[in-house]
Amino acid sequence: MTAAVDWVRRMTGKGIRVDGLRVDWDELMRFKRTFVEPVPEAKERGFARAGIAAFEGRARFVEPTAIEIGGDILVARHVLIASGAMPALLGFPGAEHLIDSTGFLELPSLPRRIVFVGGGYISLEFAHVARRAGAEVHIVHRGERPLERFDPDLVWRLVEATTALGIEVHLKSEVRRVEATAGGVRVVTSEDRAIEADLAVHGAGRVPEIDDLGLDTAGIEHSPSGVVVNEYLQSVSNLAVYAAGDAAATGAPKLTPVSSMDGYVASSNMLKGNHRKADYSVVQSIVFTVPPLASVGWVERAAHARGLAFGVHHEDTSGWYSARRVAMKHSAFKVLVEHGTDRILGAHVLGIDAEDVINVFAIAMRAKMTTAEVRQTIFAYPSGASDVGYML
Repeated sequence: MTAAVDWVRRMTGKGIRVDGLRVDWDELMRFKRTFVEPVPEAKERGFARAGIAAFEGRARFVEPTAIEIGGDILVARHVLIASGAMPALLGFPGAEHLIDSTGFLELPSLPRRIVFVGGGYISLEFAHVARRAGAEVHIVHRGERPLERFDPDLVWRLVEATTALGIEVHLKSEVRRVEATAGGVRVVTSEDRAIEADLAVHGAGRVPEIDDLGLDTAGIEHSPSGVVVNEYLQSVSNLAVYAAGDAAATGAPKLTPVSSMDGYVASSNMLKGNHRKADYSVVQSIVFTVPPLASVGWVERAAHARGLAFGVHHEDTSGWYSARRVAMKHSAFKVLVEHGTDRILGAHVLGIDAEDVINVFAIAMRAKMTTAEVRQTIFAYPSGASDVGYML
């Protein structure tokens, strides 16, 4: 929705004329609910058809293979922990005055002034939505740059696009406290800056939601990153237990497609014995801002630290046809190509269709294609993927 509004605004005076264009938050939330509200009931019906008994409530281990939930004790040959993630605990006074991403998407109306705490996916994506819906927006991040797992050069270009949108990005700025006020909140930072707002949102990361599961009772080794598992997603200390997705300490990005793959791997191993391993060698990550930022594989610093030898293809693409035709001012790419093998080690794309273009790079990397082989592919034109050959 916000991407559509942004597209029309960019194209105004270039063949598109729309008066009074705006995001209607109430209508947007109603539209969102048509997608999310039917899901729980549909899942329950699917479980019932498959012969799966569903128990609702907080679960905790009472024995190595037994859990208690709502007064019932369930004993099984195997237990899968797939409890997801929750917002990380924030150590500053007044953290209870922040709402999380779920609360943000349930707001009946959009506040006029919003502060996002943290510089990850949640803050950047929601800040872009809120700003395009008319809010005054701040992002407060304690690090030197946001989106620290992404390529720094492309992140800075996204920061430029973000500030150009009118979002104030405060870097190397730590929240000292949040105070409730008559009209909302006051966010006080390490520079003694006080940001007055109607709402503050927790965007400072998520952690596995495993603290109240009674893992120690079941002898399940765990860390702040989740349940410690082996390559089969099996607990290293309780072999009857498996973990998947955000609950598992695999080192993989905490993304929905990764969780889906983990669930398939873990369930297959529980039913048939350990025979499948999760493969995280090629996993795409995307920040759904406008423009979107997409990444797969190695970033430069990590590749150098690994001792890999490679060349870097890096260019501003704002003058390319694909960006010019939609007036996208912030657009670039960086591709790492290994010396000797001519294979792609990493690809990073900022701009129109980045969320789809990155999949082309991912397929090429998984298939171990050389750049010469990728360039031989005939891509439909004009399309985002037709730029891939020029990025190699």
